[in-house]
Amino acid sequence: MSAVPYPSHADPSLDWTGAKRRYDLVKEASIATGAVTLLVVLLSIVFSSPDVKPVTVAQWATSAPRDFLETAVSELDGTSGVATYGPPYTHTAGAAQKIVGGFSLQQLVGVRIPIDTAEAFVLGPLSIPAQASPRLERALVTYRAASPAQQQAWTSAFSTSLAHGKFVRSGNRYGPVPVMMVALLEMARTGALDGALVSTNRFYQTNFTKSLLFLSDGGYLESLASQQNLLGSQWGMMNETGNYPGQAWLWLYTFWYQVPPFSTSANADAQIWAIMGILSLAFVFVPFIPGVRSIPLYVPVYRLIWRDYYRRSQSVRA
Repeated sequence: MSAVPYPSHADPSLDWTGAKRRYDLVKEASIATGAVTLLVVLLSIVFSSPDVKPVTVAQWATSAPRDFLETAVSELDGTSGVATYGPPYTHTAGAAQKIVGGFSLQQLVGVRIPIDTAEAFVLGPLSIPAQASPRLERALVTYRAASPAQQQAWTSAFSTSLAHGKFVRSGNRYGPVPVMMVALLEMARTGALDGALVSTNRFYQTNFTKSLLFLSDGGYLESLASQQNLLGSQWGMMNETGNYPGQAWLWLYTFWYQVPPFSTSANADAQIWAIMGILSLAFVFVPFIPGVRSIPLYVPVYRLIWRDYYRRSQSVRA
């Protein structure tokens, strides 16, 4: 096939009159594809992304039992991050992030994934081993039958003991909480809690929402993220695990998290989302914004790109 360097409909005098040669586009494309494929394979072997195994609740409970128990108690008494997050998980008043003033998209969308943390992360999963453990079953019945004030007193006393490095297994001050926590810790270490958290009434058990939320409430996952340079303060949104570059095109999004007032704002997620939405719309509507759409005319970069064409055009006219 012959290459046609420039269209001739504009000015016939600009038709190419020099030498021509046949060009096999299919052959060139095949060679380029093969070379790129080989290069990608070689580079992936030398600079491959690390294969880090997913963090499990079993790993968490085994490696950091105290953090696991502290998190479980916070889920039980409703003081955890998820329990107080607000939409789309809970109806916590005033918890939704606001873009500006009192406007909140989070509140506007509402609670779409309702989660009762005590039931989802502690009481519900414990009802499974309770079927074979009368002691655990009595503990669950006692806890559920108690008043909210009594439940709060038990969990508060147990949390205080954990804060002092003590894991109590019984005592009137703690009610049935120690029995429940021992059973939950054992359940987590065996991996049974991982399965219970993803179990649904659907055929495919692929919803890991509860597992991820439970893990995010603890300090263990955050400590691992810090070691892998994945925290927001470490530009983690655009990194891969370890010291590997990841989604570098996300730099503009994660940039805002590093600068005031967003770096210290409780509404940073909503505010940065709004900023990126405005910037994205600005790019979309560039052809309709007076002044901005004329920048290419005043900054003729196109003449640099098509310099050969303009050089020949000027020489013909001369």
